[in-house]
Amino acid sequence: MTIRTDALDRLPVRTAVPALERALDDHGAAVLCAPPGTGKTTLVPLALAGLLDGGRPARRVIVAEPRRIAARAAARRMAWLLGEDVGRRIGFTVRGERRAGRETVVEVVTTGVLLQRLQRDPELLGVDTVILDECHERHLDADTAAAFLLDVRSVLRPELRLIAASATTDAAGWARLLGTGGGGARPDAAGAGRPGAAPVVEAAGVSHPVEVVWAPPARPVRPPHGMRVDPALLDHVAAVVRRALRERDGDVLCFLPGVGEIARVAGLLRDVAAEVLQVHGRAPAEVQDAVLAGAAGGARRVVLATSVAESSLTVPGVRVVVDCGLAREPRADHARGLSALTTVRASRAAAAQRAGRAGREGPGAVYRCWSEGDDSRLPRWPSPEIAVADLTAFALQAACWGDPDAATLALLDPPPTGALAAAREVLTAIGAVDGDGKATDRGVRMARLGLHPRLARALIDGAPPLGARRAAEIVALLSEEPPREYGDDLAAAWRAARRGGDGYAARWRQEARRLERAVDARAEGGDSPAGRTGGEESGGRPTDEAPRRQTGDRPSGDPRTGDRPPAASGAGGRVVGGSGGAPRAGGHGDDAAAGLVAALAFPERVARRRGEGAYLMASGTGAELAEGSGLRGAPWLAVAVADRPVSAASARVRLAAVTDEDTARTAAAALYASAEEVHWSDDDVVARGVERLGAIELAARPLRSPAPELVRDALLDGLRRTGTGLLRWTEEATRLRQRLGFLHRALGEPWPDVSDEALVERAEDWLGVELDRARRRADLERVDAGQALRRLLPWATGDAVRLDELAPDRIEVPSGSRVRVDYAGDQPVLAVKLQEMFGLAETPTVAGVPVLVHLLSPAGRPAAVTADLASFWGSGYRSVRAELRGRYPKHPWPEDPATAEPTRYTTTRRR
Repeated sequence: MTIRTDALDRLPVRTAVPALERALDDHGAAVLCAPPGTGKTTLVPLALAGLLDGGRPARRVIVAEPRRIAARAAARRMAWLLGEDVGRRIGFTVRGERRAGRETVVEVVTTGVLLQRLQRDPELLGVDTVILDECHERHLDADTAAAFLLDVRSVLRPELRLIAASATTDAAGWARLLGTGGGGARPDAAGAGRPGAAPVVEAAGVSHPVEVVWAPPARPVRPPHGMRVDPALLDHVAAVVRRALRERDGDVLCFLPGVGEIARVAGLLRDVAAEVLQVHGRAPAEVQDAVLAGAAGGARRVVLATSVAESSLTVPGVRVVVDCGLAREPRADHARGLSALTTVRASRAAAAQRAGRAGREGPGAVYRCWSEGDDSRLPRWPSPEIAVADLTAFALQAACWGDPDAATLALLDPPPTGALAAAREVLTAIGAVDGDGKATDRGVRMARLGLHPRLARALIDGAPPLGARRAAEIVALLSEEPPREYGDDLAAAWRAARRGGDGYAARWRQEARRLERAVDARAEGGDSPAGRTGGEESGGRPTDEAPRRQTGDRPSGDPRTGDRPPAASGAGGRVVGGSGGAPRAGGHGDDAAAGLVAALAFPERVARRRGEGAYLMASGTGAELAEGSGLRGAPWLAVAVADRPVSAASARVRLAAVTDEDTARTAAAALYASAEEVHWSDDDVVARGVERLGAIELAARPLRSPAPELVRDALLDGLRRTGTGLLRWTEEATRLRQRLGFLHRALGEPWPDVSDEALVERAEDWLGVELDRARRRADLERVDAGQALRRLLPWATGDAVRLDELAPDRIEVPSGSRVRVDYAGDQPVLAVKLQEMFGLAETPTVAGVPVLVHLLSPAGRPAAVTADLASFWGSGYRSVRAELRGRYPKHPWPEDPATAEPTRYTTTRRR
């Protein structure tokens, strides 16, 4: 074996290794910033392990990568640099695959495997250094691993060395974080709560220039929403790839957000004079290896890739990058129990990483499919996964670590309170944590399976009735969602995978075998060596110590790679089914088995048909099947994957299985409720005994004698919805309400507010007796509102007896008539014939407020309106007299009304 010193010497990061070692010796932690292609992923671990200096004893180094493809590639590259095969001094472990042995000194693992190992062996006995690579991507597993490692350094192993490495990262933030030393000190902008920031070591990159070519579409394209990308943008990207092939030498690496977009662009490039390769998390290992091996015979290549190719990988021959400018990030809808990937603008950090691929081996160019002006508006960093994703798996990891609230974990960003509470609700319902949030034995068992907790629940509870193999096969389908061409029927997809010969089917079989072994080992005793391999396929360092905390590998279908999300990542915040005994599948056919497992994993998504292709899920969210789906017409579905497009009322079903009511009841037992439901509906009280599974009504029957308190609440609800018009308002009751309303406006307390809103708010104060007696709307309609309203009069203060004094129903005018006062408007109105007010100089008042006098003609029509009689007699009366005395000659029209005798009669008839 011969070390390839010439290749090692060409890696620029070598000059930074002495500074990095000094930083680790002095502080035990450091941040390494090194541009793409400098060798930070491959040379630094070899140097720190002592494999480049035969005079030093080897130190064991673990390198944590966010993706399996990167972990395998990094291990192969390091082994090649040492002139040996993978599996000796250089090894790797990812979920489902391990190539390492007793001689292994440097081991590359996924961050999920590292979390498993930390949960099983918190001290990481024998490990000297841990490198968290590509930490700028802010994957939740990487953030969690960093927090756990800082905890370990603070409490158990202060000598453990920790490096956060990336080409583009928030170096200051990571330096503050690593400077906390763990133990619950979360960093802030000022670095409070830390002994000192960790050193930042920077390495100079290879000075291969990368020319930026701005290539925006000629016409505006629709912005992405949900998983949808405007086809016009993809057409433009394909055209830019063709342009790059004409204008530049070398291979082209094109970044696209997901598998669907890669397939479409590949179709548009079928006729180019180059080999078109597709790289993503679902691509078969041989395809990934072929891309990383380089072109054969000098043929040009176009590599279409998701973000898996952003970092940790060098694709040989690439001189040109075409960047569509989009990325995929997870989003959780906790209120509806849904989650999905969403397409977003790539961050500036991601754009820099992508551009760097073009300059790894020589001068290159990046074609950016957006304008230079738009570039300044890109976010600086990608959204931290902890801020936007489902936190159920994270919450179980924290609980198994001994910190259910994640309150003492040193994290760059704290978990959102609502998302963490939703995750706790899920874990409690499936029996993974107890009422205090502490991990149960069942929860520890779930965590060891290397699955999302929902899928772990489905495997554990589905294995007894179905058998470990069948349950494992279905769960494996859900852990990495099948290709779209498999269809939306989970049972049919299961059959397709069993007979399929594609890359997905091969990975599915491997995962199914792993899960079968894991669940069998757990059932047989759980702490056997075989039982400890479930999460990382024999990837851990088995110990006899009782595990303090457990977690799992990152589920297949990494959101950052553009893969379809695993069904498990669709966890929301709704309460899900309980963890009681093993359910029965209601038969052992494929449909029944698939329905059972899907319902166990996503009990709040069991759904009953409510129309053609339309369903209602137990969570309360509507769901719709695509036209032509073979699932249409099924009375019940267990929905495994669904997403809710922007502004859509219902979720779209992507993957589901036919099930039945018994299975739904069993799987979603925690959502079952049987209760008396008395509510206001269709303008009356409806009383029923109802059985529900979440929002799904299973059965209902009329209640003859509903609980009085429930009826009372329903009637109050009816008043709130309909208003006080439900009651019987006589003329006298209406006048009383108007008088009280006037006094409240004029005098305030203690006179009550009798507006509709206030009366509804105080309904129990003035309608208490009537509400106790009423059973339906008709009973309310018989209630005398006026009589009930008198209960609101201020009896306690004694003011109630002054009602007629302060707001009299009638006022006696100079003619002797008692005229009713109208309190309906903002100001009291006294409508009286003009002749009856002769001789009255001052306007009458009520509660100190002048009434508005409507002076009527002999025929009762308004002749004048005044709130100042004295002024009217002096000026306005003359014009009224001139207009009316010819029309009504039999009525008195004196020249001086202020001294005239008032009368109700004509001049020929006096009082």
